[in-house]
Amino acid sequence: MIHIISTGGTIEGLDYEDPDNRGQSKTISIDRLLDQIGYQGNFVVEKILDKDSRFITEPDRIKITDKIKSFSGSKILLTHGTITMVETAKYLGKLKLDKTIVLTGAFILGTDPNTDAGSNLNYALQQIENLQHGVFIAMHQQIFLWDNVVKNSVANQFEPLT
Repeated sequence: MIHIISTGGTIEGLDYEDPDNRGQSKTISIDRLLDQIGYQGNFVVEKILDKDSRFITEPDRIKITDKIKSFSGSKILLTHGTITMVETAKYLGKLKLDKTIVLTGAFILGTDPNTDAGSNLNYALQQIENLQHGVFIAMHQQIFLWDNVVKNSVANQFEPLT
């Protein structure tokens, strides 16, 4: 079983044009995105945050970690805003949890007809089946290990450090 933890972000339709929007009104759920991509695997979705990732704090990362540790299974998919996705991946990676944790999100609003949300979610779900324990970022048909990834904000993509 894959445990999907939802934290908010563009994948769920948060519009970053409103810089004061610290929460978000959910415009599309991860469950709905899973329906749209036709995912039929064994999963459970749990929403634990509803935040623009710019506002994810250390206590939020502790909450994410506690939730991950509480799952008996070893496959965790974490949907997360892209702005601080690398920071959360590094935080989790340094903990050396005995699980496979894949973070994914979207650069284009999950509610936009041209969103990358579904394809990123689908790719992350495919990859989680084949990865060894560790922390990874899955975006735009690429997989990155937590300690070898950077977000290129100019090109709007993730890239390896080396």
